[in-house]
Amino acid sequence: MITERLFGDRGKRRITALALAATVTATVFLLWQSDEPVSSRNAASDLRGPAEPDGFVVGGQYRAWDEQGNLQIDLTSPRIEQFEETGTAHLDTPRARLFSEGSPDPWLVESNEGSLLQNNEKLELMGDVRLTRQSEGREAVLETEALTLDNSEGTVYTDQPVTITEPFGVTRSTGMKAWIDERILELNSRVEGQYETVR
Repeated sequence: MITERLFGDRGKRRITALALAATVTATVFLLWQSDEPVSSRNAASDLRGPAEPDGFVVGGQYRAWDEQGNLQIDLTSPRIEQFEETGTAHLDTPRARLFSEGSPDPWLVESNEGSLLQNNEKLELMGDVRLTRQSEGREAVLETEALTLDNSEGTVYTDQPVTITEPFGVTRSTGMKAWIDERILELNSRVEGQYETVR
């Protein structure tokens, strides 16, 4: 071999050792310069999140049907974290479509965050809660800071201040309850409204 002729056995071992040392140095340098985390444990804990849930879903969707097979609720969230001890699931920016009997247009619900109580099918929505309902081509929007959706009862309710904006006026109240299938809305207290007369 050329290496043996030029350097002999001792020289060959030195070149092999130098090549091995250069390879190790280059590998360490590339790992140090890499944007990728060295430890997969760090990547997993980052993906799991600071709350350390028992499980999580990215790009989650929840659907529920009635006994006749009609879709009642279609709920999506970009991230859902599940906590087994409390039986809850935390949802980031949940969006839901609520379907009622006899109406082709669903109620649309959105908020900053939500908490799904799995034992009793209740969804607690918090932060910039917005419920939009279409009726006879007109849109009504209900806004509040907290709202509970009870899927087993087919109701939504809150004890927080609410503002309802419709094409003909604005209504404000403290607390409300709505029955989705019956399309009935009940305002609790301190109800005041401002309406425009139709000409």
